[in-house]
Amino acid sequence: MTRHLQGSLFDQTDELRLGSLDGIRRTALDAGAWIDVLPGWLAGSDALFEQLAAEVPWRAERRHMYDHVVDVPRLLAHYGPDDPLPHPVLDEARAALSAHYAEELGEPFVTAGLCHYRDGRDSVAWHGDRTGRGSHEDTMVAILSVGSPRDLLLRPVHGGETVRRPLGHGDLIVMGGSCQRTWEHCVPKSTRATGPRVSVQFRPRGVR
Repeated sequence: MTRHLQGSLFDQTDELRLGSLDGIRRTALDAGAWIDVLPGWLAGSDALFEQLAAEVPWRAERRHMYDHVVDVPRLLAHYGPDDPLPHPVLDEARAALSAHYAEELGEPFVTAGLCHYRDGRDSVAWHGDRTGRGSHEDTMVAILSVGSPRDLLLRPVHGGETVRRPLGHGDLIVMGGSCQRTWEHCVPKSTRATGPRVSVQFRPRGVR
């Protein structure tokens, strides 16, 4: 059963509005990786969560794990370069990110992957986005989170200190440099009472 979203006390507007990216703050990680974080980039994000949760054509997947086929513990949707995104503000967000990182990235963000974490039982295991160019090139993945906060954890591939960032209610994180090759990230399960969250991952062409 999907939990009801507990709205943010700091975002009491239904007007969807992106803030400036000038306030984004970078944290350098090891091995040429970095993350940029901007809390509350999207105002009115709870209204966007409700619309995405209700209207996106979510799909449940099953995957092989060892000798079993198991349910993927989250719902998924993917929008390719030529697919219309499910809300105009996501087009605005993708365009703003492409403009902000144009010089550093050298290309636009073109795809959007959406994950719906219905409650604390939904999760994503440790991984890097290494399918395609991310396995051998520096790249960027930008994630806009709406709904209840969930922890995003990052750790070096070869061991080291874990970095934790709670993300929800319109927060933005961008993982860049060598992050997809030299670090892993996950959204762990939670035993706490946890509301639903949708993450929107913007990627350049050829990065999955």
